[in-house]
Amino acid sequence: MENKKLVLIDGNSIAYRAFFALPLLNNDKGIHTNAVYGFTMMLMKILEEEKPTHILVAFDAGKTTFRHKTFEEYKGGRQKTPPELSEQFPFIRELLDAYGISRYELENYEADDIIGTLSSTAEKDGFEVKVISGDKDLTQLASPHTTVGITRKGITDIEVYTPEHVQEKYGLIPDQIIDMKGLMGDASDNIPGVPGVGEKTAIKLLKEFSTLEQLLESIDKVSGNKLKEKLTEFKEQAVMSKQLATIERHAPVEVALEDISYDGFTREKLIGLFKELGFSSLLDKLGEDSAVDVIQELCEVEYIIPSEISSDLFANTNYFYVEMLEDNYHQAEIIGFSIVNDNGHFFLPTEQALNSESFKSWAENEGKKKTVYDAKRTEVSLRRQGIHLKGADFDILMASYILNPSETGEDLAAIAGKYGIRNIQSDESFYGKGAKQRIPETDRLAEHLVRKGMAMAELKDKLEDDLKKNEQYSLFTELEMPLSLILADMESCGIKVERQRLESMGRELNERLIEIEEKICELAGEKFNINSPKQLGVILFEKLQLTSFKKTKTGYSTSADVLEKLAGEHEIIEHILLYRQLGKLQSTYIEGLLKVIEPKTDKVHTRFQQTLTATGRLSSIDPNLQNIPIRLEEGRRIRQAFVPSEKDWLIFAADYSQIELRVLAHISGDEKLIQAFKEDMDIHTRTAMEVFHVDSDQVTSNMRRQAKAVNFGIVYGISDYGLSQSLGITRKDAGQFIERYLNSYPRVKEYMETIVHSAKQKGYVSTLLHRRRYLPEITARNFNLRSFAERTAMNTPIQGSAADIIKKAMIDMDEALKDKGLKSRLLLQVHDELIFEAPEEEVEILKQLVPLVMENAIELSVPLKVDYAYGPTWFDAK
Repeated sequence: MENKKLVLIDGNSIAYRAFFALPLLNNDKGIHTNAVYGFTMMLMKILEEEKPTHILVAFDAGKTTFRHKTFEEYKGGRQKTPPELSEQFPFIRELLDAYGISRYELENYEADDIIGTLSSTAEKDGFEVKVISGDKDLTQLASPHTTVGITRKGITDIEVYTPEHVQEKYGLIPDQIIDMKGLMGDASDNIPGVPGVGEKTAIKLLKEFSTLEQLLESIDKVSGNKLKEKLTEFKEQAVMSKQLATIERHAPVEVALEDISYDGFTREKLIGLFKELGFSSLLDKLGEDSAVDVIQELCEVEYIIPSEISSDLFANTNYFYVEMLEDNYHQAEIIGFSIVNDNGHFFLPTEQALNSESFKSWAENEGKKKTVYDAKRTEVSLRRQGIHLKGADFDILMASYILNPSETGEDLAAIAGKYGIRNIQSDESFYGKGAKQRIPETDRLAEHLVRKGMAMAELKDKLEDDLKKNEQYSLFTELEMPLSLILADMESCGIKVERQRLESMGRELNERLIEIEEKICELAGEKFNINSPKQLGVILFEKLQLTSFKKTKTGYSTSADVLEKLAGEHEIIEHILLYRQLGKLQSTYIEGLLKVIEPKTDKVHTRFQQTLTATGRLSSIDPNLQNIPIRLEEGRRIRQAFVPSEKDWLIFAADYSQIELRVLAHISGDEKLIQAFKEDMDIHTRTAMEVFHVDSDQVTSNMRRQAKAVNFGIVYGISDYGLSQSLGITRKDAGQFIERYLNSYPRVKEYMETIVHSAKQKGYVSTLLHRRRYLPEITARNFNLRSFAERTAMNTPIQGSAADIIKKAMIDMDEALKDKGLKSRLLLQVHDELIFEAPEEEVEILKQLVPLVMENAIELSVPLKVDYAYGPTWFDAK
């Protein structure tokens, strides 16, 4: 006869454990996923180890149960579930459905009662039962046929309770757990018990009297007058507490054991959900193969590979495509060109085109208008070949991005597909992917590139019409298109880096790392490999006996969030954290930068990604110069290696002061915020005055710090939980803080409510320059998706408008520098900051010109403020 095994999981308890055991994780849509991830890890472990024939996850149906009739304050005083966790429960239910695992909840009962009832039924039916929970109350269910697994501080580290283990741990049998709870109570469930009776006293009494009832009948035999008095006074309360702690084993559960049999999961359903949640590491565990596009049956196209490139080839309107397979077009080889116009469809082999004067003359002719795909990429790649592209007046990729900035990373085939244009393959299906990527023979390559030119020709009018319909044509023509050419100039120019200074910093960092390593080993009392999580875990949690939060199959977790929680427990922790920070500086920023310095020019050429972020912000890559860490002195010093490219020049930096809060003041129209900025008052001090009801001279540094956290967090939908985590205060205090803030700035509160309502009506939000972000999830039934969309609705008009402003400032600055005939050059954009290099004699002009131009990029109801600095290196321009 087949062994029957039932696994019963306490859904709410495990979700809570997972949420608080793991840091707040987000997927690419910003949805919190840490509880779902932890729950998934636990499920994988259970299914692998237990191999159940039957399985069910039980959930609490609501806040009120039959126990509240006995004691109204049962579970009273519990803090409200953090919204970051509440949002994840729908995904946990989706996860169970994808796994094919039954789930159940029962009105008026708790998950414990469902588990207690089903375990009792299953035992009688010959099942082996395994209960999984984070709540030790369920240890009362342990029996010869039921084991109870209780999660420890992590999520997959489980302590197994059998009757023998209960006896070993408490000196009691499982049935006595409820007697123990009756005496000592349970603060987490607000079960009162007998005041003054703790676990040790309760166990001692039960060893002597066996049950609560027998104890209460024999109070006279209890030693200690004070204890006798307490037991006598709180006799009824103890009996009630035992009743509250007793799991109901006969609840009216309507699910039968045959209904919860387990036949395994459907891989495809899990793959879809894991992709949506961003669980790439779990996809690997499923052995997920990347989906490859199916090659479509494409209608034939006619094309010409000209034997000679002449000026007759080019008409007045041209759709021009440059093909490169590598993302980094600063290094990628051009593998071909296509041109589609009234004269025909042409494929131009790379070498033939680049050696043709006719091609170069056409490319550099401003009067020959060209529709391109990714203007910046096209411009930079041709510059590397000595050709300065002009006349590019429409960018298919940019137009598509503006129309829906959430759909990034699409190739031309995907954009065409949205408009019903199917006569083109995706690059992945045509060239292959990774190690299988191949450039096919010339005829096939020519056809593919010509198809791209034809798709662009079909797309242009459609995209142009949509931009005009959305009132976004000026955003496209006056902001993003001109900016793409300025960014191409910046990328091609690059920024000079002093290799020797970087190498010297690297040697100094190495010496620091050796010193810190020796100190760590000294504090540990032995030499070990600090970079080995396994060895470090043994040192911290076994040898030094520090608090262990998470344990995996390979050992203890030593992730940054775990170490940060241990700060203060032992001196070794701060040294380990510093060691890791400096190690990352060394590998990512010192060694990483050294690898990408051009040998001939000593410059690095970052790529500014203009069509990536949903808010419109620029990002920097290969190398990322926007994220050089500057909190550590060693990180700030890396900027010393960035210098002007010419003798007697300086680095000049200018940045907007609190631009997002100024945009918030303008958009919300809040009088107090507007007044504070008009009076040039420190906004964080002003907020502290409002929230704490004090004068400016009474605002402490801590008050200002808290006010700053709320100022920057409130508009991004920060919750009481999120604020409590960032400020290290209780959720109650954080909630009161947010409430006082919103009362102080009522128009901000009104803005937050209005923008969400508007997004629900329109389906999108807009920035000041009409950049849109569509929010289809704003009306979703799924609480998680809807909440994220609401936070995004509040945030995008602010962050997106700030991005628009600095982009407009870059265009205005480029024009101003040219108008005045200055040699100064714009090198970088780093968030709200512009970095220039300038001849020393032009710095006095820049000190007047740059703030004037940047502060007048757009007119708001509050003044924009720009601070500047300059010096011989980027570090000095602070």
